[in-house]
Amino acid sequence: MLRSLSIDFHCRGLSVIDLHTHSIFSDGELIPSELVRRAVVKGYRALAITDHGDHSNVDFIIPRIATVCRKLTEAYGIAVLPGIELTHVPPSMIGELANECRVLGALIVVVHGETIAEPVMAGTNRAALEASVDILAHPGLISEDEAFMAAKKAVYLEVTTRKGHSLANGHVVAVARKAGAPLVLNTDSHSPQDLVSLQTARRIAQGAGLTGEEVERMFENSETLLKSKLR
Repeated sequence: MLRSLSIDFHCRGLSVIDLHTHSIFSDGELIPSELVRRAVVKGYRALAITDHGDHSNVDFIIPRIATVCRKLTEAYGIAVLPGIELTHVPPSMIGELANECRVLGALIVVVHGETIAEPVMAGTNRAALEASVDILAHPGLISEDEAFMAAKKAVYLEVTTRKGHSLANGHVVAVARKAGAPLVLNTDSHSPQDLVSLQTARRIAQGAGLTGEEVERMFENSETLLKSKLR
């Protein structure tokens, strides 16, 4: 069902694509059905449910999220992608666990980057890039060298709307621009109020220092990543 939506998306025009959200399968407030319903009302046309995971729970979370994503995609006619956010996983274990998550059915693999708001282990950003995950979330004070690696590996760096994590957005934008690394904007939603409109997403992106043209390119990156998962 997910693959059958790709042509329809191309015809709808731009609206919110959010590839980093959370449900009660980790620390989100909503069950997947309510999360998706609220996203539909907000104007979304695609989202990924990427609950926090490590070796203790990915085999439990991913198959269940994959099942409900298929059902909600069919019910609402928007793409709801099963994913995972590997969170505070020791860097040496990220590559192997990311591969395991894909086998389990995660279409979007996110790694919880070295945000300045949490004590994420040094080396996490680099390990995520080396593993060629889909998105390095809120990578904090990511180095230029790592940004160039993201460009080479085609790993998307996240500009986030989430409080705390967003404090380093300006830095992420600056190093990504220098390295030519691709950006995506996500909400990292945990609560209903975290979901944003397209207008709010644009304003947050501009506040991070992106030009209007760069904002549209970032939104196109989300489209590209989404389409790659619908093939």
